[in-house]
Amino acid sequence: MKSFLYTIFICALLVACNSTKNNKVVEERKPSIENDTITISNEELEYEITIIETGFSSWFATRAKPEGFYSQDYLENKNHLFVDAWNTRVLNPNQYDPNLYEMQINYEYGVDYGYDVNYKLYNYFIYFQLKYKQKLAGFIPRN
Repeated sequence: MKSFLYTIFICALLVACNSTKNNKVVEERKPSIENDTITISNEELEYEITIIETGFSSWFATRAKPEGFYSQDYLENKNHLFVDAWNTRVLNPNQYDPNLYEMQINYEYGVDYGYDVNYKLYNYFIYFQLKYKQKLAGFIPRN
């Protein structure tokens, strides 16, 4: 009987504690997806990546090196390294945070995705590594 009363007392205490919480979670604004979405596509290859990452579009607009700064060969080589590391982490959810590495990236060798796709993908990898302090290619890049 005493254990039953203790159980009821603990449940009542938990309910009372939960009822006094602030409702700020309900009132919290959701990030604006429209402003934080960048689409990477190459219509000739019917290839598209949509990046929805809070803060990426503003980082990309203000901190990314200008288009033409890197050659396409440089971007392709870096992207191959980053994609290989990314996909390895997706396949190892026990070793790497599955909330960071959710989906594999299908980036094939020998396919010319074009400068725009390589440029935006490369910059996303740079942003991702800086924001989450990850090392996809052996080092965290400088901004």
